[in-house]
Amino acid sequence: MLNNPAETKKAIVEWIRGYMAQNGPSCSVVVGISGGKDSSVTAALCVEALGKERVIGVMMPNGVQSDINDSQALAAHLGIRALTVNIHAGFEGLSNAVNDALRAGSIRGASQLSRDSLINMPARLRMSTLYAIAQALPGGGRVVNTCNRSEDYIGYSTKYGDAAGDFSPLANILVHEVIQLGEVLGLPDYLIHKTPTDGLSGMSDEEKIGFTYAVLDHYILTGRCTDRHIRDKIDRMHRANLHKLQLMPSFKL
Repeated sequence: MLNNPAETKKAIVEWIRGYMAQNGPSCSVVVGISGGKDSSVTAALCVEALGKERVIGVMMPNGVQSDINDSQALAAHLGIRALTVNIHAGFEGLSNAVNDALRAGSIRGASQLSRDSLINMPARLRMSTLYAIAQALPGGGRVVNTCNRSEDYIGYSTKYGDAAGDFSPLANILVHEVIQLGEVLGLPDYLIHKTPTDGLSGMSDEEKIGFTYAVLDHYILTGRCTDRHIRDKIDRMHRANLHKLQLMPSFKL
């Protein structure tokens, strides 16, 4: 729990200003907005730091997105420019092309894309979309990562997908603290208290990972979890996904 959410919000805003002053003083930032609390809070922090004119929101449905109205409402609430890029045709085209190659390649045990591949591919296409838009802007843009500390701890993100970006305002902010920031920023309750989903698997985040964010946050902060099975699962996920938080290893002469 943040002791002073208003001061934390102010510190993050100043940090964003400092980053952009050194890494893009005249650039805009590009934020993928899903309608959930992480992207909503990230976009709002960027607006306060840089002004709404320098923040571009991008909605990236994969076909029909049932809650896209929430993303549109956020953009209207913040007064930012918003683009919509439907990635479905790209997803279908790439999926079909890879499946064709796998079938033709006669690789044992790999005749088609796995379920995980199909879940993670849209996230990577979305990050490609954000960078394509950023590079199309006059002077270039900077892509904002929207992951939080809780998700990063257990690797609940797609490597080179939503785990990518140029800077990450929420990387050290736990899920319940993101909600506190959203309240201080004056975001609508239905956005910051919305049941989180990955928008890919059809499940809520907590259903998919098998425990609540409240339990996860408490464990990260205190090292305590009364359910041994959940504790072991969190530890296992953390170990297995550390590679997502580390720089790519490189051979040194």
